[in-house]
Amino acid sequence: MNRYQQAKEMFAAYGVDTDAAIEKLATIPVSVHCWQGDDVVGFDGAGAASGGIQTTGNYPGRARTPEELMEDIRLAFSLMAGKLRLNLHASYAILGKDAGKVDRDAYRPEHFAPWVKFAKEIGLDGIDFNPTFFSHPKMKDGLSLSSPDEETRKFWIRHGQACIRIAEYLATEMGSHCLVNIWISDGLKDVPADRLTPRLRLKDSLDEILSVPYDKSKVRVAVESKVFGIGLESYTVGSNEFYQNYAATRGICCLLDNGHYHPTEVVSDKIPSLLAFYDTVALHVTRGVRWDSDHVVLLEDELKEIAKEIVRNDATDKVMIGLDYFDASINRISAWVVGERNMDKALLYALLQPSKTLQKMQDEANFTEQMVLQEEMKTLPYGDVWEEYLRRNKFAGADWFEQVRAYENKVLKARR
Repeated sequence: MNRYQQAKEMFAAYGVDTDAAIEKLATIPVSVHCWQGDDVVGFDGAGAASGGIQTTGNYPGRARTPEELMEDIRLAFSLMAGKLRLNLHASYAILGKDAGKVDRDAYRPEHFAPWVKFAKEIGLDGIDFNPTFFSHPKMKDGLSLSSPDEETRKFWIRHGQACIRIAEYLATEMGSHCLVNIWISDGLKDVPADRLTPRLRLKDSLDEILSVPYDKSKVRVAVESKVFGIGLESYTVGSNEFYQNYAATRGICCLLDNGHYHPTEVVSDKIPSLLAFYDTVALHVTRGVRWDSDHVVLLEDELKEIAKEIVRNDATDKVMIGLDYFDASINRISAWVVGERNMDKALLYALLQPSKTLQKMQDEANFTEQMVLQEEMKTLPYGDVWEEYLRRNKFAGADWFEQVRAYENKVLKARR
């Protein structure tokens, strides 16, 4: 008997069907962010990331052109099993002859047509999209949609509206919805004299963006909160309370980034709270170390809890999972692959839990038995089921890194 067969029998003793778990995992899409490959620089000339975010490190091989980034993504995605989507920022527009002539408020679908062609070539499930409200000269005093300067505000409103139109194009071309996630870095370094007025301006600006007609079956709009950013430590206009109320009153979606809350808050607890009121919930999965540091996602306890809340609440079609981290201190392709595989591992771990049994124990107040069962499940041979999942989907196991190492020596080290 091979190791998988032994694992299958051990899980079956607890009422868990490992074959069903493997089949289900292959259907859960994960949206992988493009910006890990070039340190959030983009292609519209804005330069290094700014607006409360920062990428650290100088590992060789950063993608500098669309062609290089696509080449890197092609390799990274070939090492990821399961259903994949690509998450783009507007700053990754491929402007061609419009470079230097067209600003972000006038981006058009054709500036993203090469990404559609690429996504279809590598067989992706869809493309998600993010307006880029940072790293731009028109961020006046660090503010965009909440700026007291009307011209500044109008520019960024036009950018948001342009992104809605682009998202509908992406959805139509890919035959799948497009999640449009709105995050702004607007905030203040020190104690504000007025917390309300910037939020009122933000509310009006968002209303103007959403006034653009769009097909809601194709475009799903989300808003993403944050506690603070570098240089914006005292006040963030787009707070959690603001966005949850805005989303609830406008019929759109909340996006939860697990690096965007206080250290004692956990997104795993927020997911079921939002599922009680929202049809869909969006996630940006990252790993904060002491603060919102966007480290590569590891298979840690909170990631497992996030996955368990998605799976045991039958919400794999309600929670839109995306990744969001950027580390320039290590091989960027490895960062992509490790993070995405860990998201899949956490989902598999959740699928291998006897959730219905545990829920029944909780309802019947059998808390001792519940604790015993939860602890027993932790030492079952989950890794053997993961290896079977990779084998069935014809993906490399632990040896995938050798492909990345060879690519680094041949391609990445040649970039200067």
